[in-house]
Amino acid sequence: MITTADEALLRRAIGIAARAVELGDAPYGSLLAGPDGAVLAEAHNTVRRDDDITAHPELKLARWAARELDGETAARTTMYTSCQPCGMCAGALVRSGIGRVVYALATEQLVELNPESGAWPVLAEDGPALFEAARVPIEAYYQGS
Repeated sequence: MITTADEALLRRAIGIAARAVELGDAPYGSLLAGPDGAVLAEAHNTVRRDDDITAHPELKLARWAARELDGETAARTTMYTSCQPCGMCAGALVRSGIGRVVYALATEQLVELNPESGAWPVLAEDGPALFEAARVPIEAYYQGS
């Protein structure tokens, strides 16, 4: 359920996206709000500027949260973002421990506005394979051998 406070912070994330465009960057912006609603960090997309395909604001903030917040605080932190996080960012958000994400545009809506956003090919995958060999370093690490 989206509250009035959520809407205000979501509008701020949209404003960050608008500012990104003014700076010549892609139109995506995000922020993290702590348990008390105070803004902890903000970021916008700098994929082109940084020549870094991972420079999405959601991923930058997930990294920040993983470094700067303890697990309990992260779990009570909310990300507000102008668009629904992509698969890469969603995975990072889960790993960071951030407890909630509120977004403005769904991926389907973004694709309607910019069809090229949905043009990513499906990755061809083969596996699993070589289980016995692959398990050795995993077991060594997690079992302390």
